[in-house]
Amino acid sequence: MASSFVRILMAPVWLLQLATGAKSFLDNPLIGSHTLNRRGLHVARVRLANAMCLWRRRRLAKAVRVDWREAFDRDGFVAIPNIIPDEEFAALRDAILGYVGDAREMQQGDAITRRMAIDPAMLQAIPALRRLLDRRDIRALQHYVASYRTTPLHYIQTIVSKIGDGGDDPQETMHADSFHASLKSWLFLNPVAIEDGPFSYVRGSHRFTPERLDWEYNRSLADPRAIDRLSARGSPRISARDLEVMHLPPLEKMAVAANTLVVADTVGFHARAPSTIGGERVEIWSYARRNPFLPWLGGDLLSVPGLAERRIGWVWALRDRFESLIGQPWKPVGRRRPADCD
Repeated sequence: MASSFVRILMAPVWLLQLATGAKSFLDNPLIGSHTLNRRGLHVARVRLANAMCLWRRRRLAKAVRVDWREAFDRDGFVAIPNIIPDEEFAALRDAILGYVGDAREMQQGDAITRRMAIDPAMLQAIPALRRLLDRRDIRALQHYVASYRTTPLHYIQTIVSKIGDGGDDPQETMHADSFHASLKSWLFLNPVAIEDGPFSYVRGSHRFTPERLDWEYNRSLADPRAIDRLSARGSPRISARDLEVMHLPPLEKMAVAANTLVVADTVGFHARAPSTIGGERVEIWSYARRNPFLPWLGGDLLSVPGLAERRIGWVWALRDRFESLIGQPWKPVGRRRPADCD
């Protein structure tokens, strides 16, 4: 009786979530319904989200450098070396690596990810960082990839690899983040070689070809209780055989020099390659994902200057307050420099 009552109360919420970026086949019985997905519910959401994304991108395209836009449209990512003049990059890198601020960490497998919010205090201390984040050409590219005029969440991120036998790292398994477009970008402050575990991407996998749509349909029919947890929650893990079925090339590891900006749509298949040596790298990491079904380009009140740079602190505080209900994987580790090892 109690379970039935909860389902009745939650039914309107589950129905409304169909018009949002909600993606969990486990948490929403409509999204995870074998009957509805056999009749095309999941694929219909994918098709509509993709159509809206492409429509918004067409309206944003004129603001983006042609070579960047063409590379992204073809591959699903763009890698831009020497994004900052050398002398400016060296000064910015030194300022970031020397900055002391509140940090949070999460361990997955044998890697620790440390993040520091790029917040008002950091922007005041490092004016060159604000100028970088305000660069019109970079902002236009990020808007295009995200398909919205929205301000990403910006962090200083440190990846510390090979810190012991911590089990499997889910970031090292090829996957898509969701069923619709989202932006992630990395401006690498250190060079990243193949042995360091670089960002990897399947070129062209951001496009919803007939083969990709068939794959989406088939995966929507799986029992979410019988597959891995992250796939069931809407971030599908895939295999090399899946790529063959979709006529896609293999996952490509991208070794990069310092001062390289990589901007990607993580609806495409990607991973962090396994590292074979211990070490750490530091990057400016940015992320944006909005409701994929909105027709307008802007309208994100939290992108307003003065609010945008405070969002991360608010999110962390909210999750701290309600950790027992919504979880909080990011644990505070005190004040650090980005490259502090302990």
